[in-house]
Amino acid sequence: MSVENTSYRDNLLKIKKFLSYSQWHTLSNLCSSSEESEHFINIVRNQTKIIESMPITYEQDGLGDDAIIYLHYFLNGCDWHITEKDMEGGVLQAYGFAILNGDLYNAEMGYISISELVKLGAEMDFYFNKKTVGELKKERGI
Repeated sequence: MSVENTSYRDNLLKIKKFLSYSQWHTLSNLCSSSEESEHFINIVRNQTKIIESMPITYEQDGLGDDAIIYLHYFLNGCDWHITEKDMEGGVLQAYGFAILNGDLYNAEMGYISISELVKLGAEMDFYFNKKTVGELKKERGI
């Protein structure tokens, strides 16, 4: 069944492990009981599409700065840009570009545990637009 034909509750369950508990809980409440519920249902639908269409580990291997970033997480001045989800469910050993504590000099590509990020309370940026690692580096002056 396509994402468009799936209920927002089913889509919320599909992306639950990609969101911190507080972000998932808040989004769930906003989808069901706010004046802007349709807006938040669309966010859920869009994020589900992105996550389901993301490449898995090694599918962008060798692309370097041409690898596409699909997800952005942030917490306390740190940013994680996910290029590939883990092939075993998406969240244990994903791959991407990390900028820790705003330190652009030491920013690097590597394996990222989305499950650890969301346990720590990192939030997914619902308004992030896909871009290449090179485009991100240029924007950030790296």
